[in-house]
Amino acid sequence: MDTEELKNRTFQFSLRILNVIKALPTGAGMFRLGDQIFGAGTSIGANYRAALKAKSKKDFAHKIAIVVEEADEICYWLELVIQGDILASDKVIPLLEEANELTAIFAATLKITRKDL
Repeated sequence: MDTEELKNRTFQFSLRILNVIKALPTGAGMFRLGDQIFGAGTSIGANYRAALKAKSKKDFAHKIAIVVEEADEICYWLELVIQGDILASDKVIPLLEEANELTAIFAATLKITRKDL
């Protein structure tokens, strides 16, 4: 997968995250949950784009590490939505699968980058 494809994939992921937020019920804690989902889910693409502008390999590794953290965090929040029966799991599981794939992609990128430092 090349850089442009990954940029598009993370952007599409962010759009899907927005749809999850729109679907959240109103009520106690849902605004805060939506805020957490928004922050982690949309920051993957934004931080990946920042990493592409890194000034050095070390800077790139640092920024990709942030992407990995955010990707793993969104997995947590999506798992919470599923396990807490907040939204229909058939609507969220595909997004969780994509989040897990993105986490794996960026974790592998980080591992390779750190090896080259």
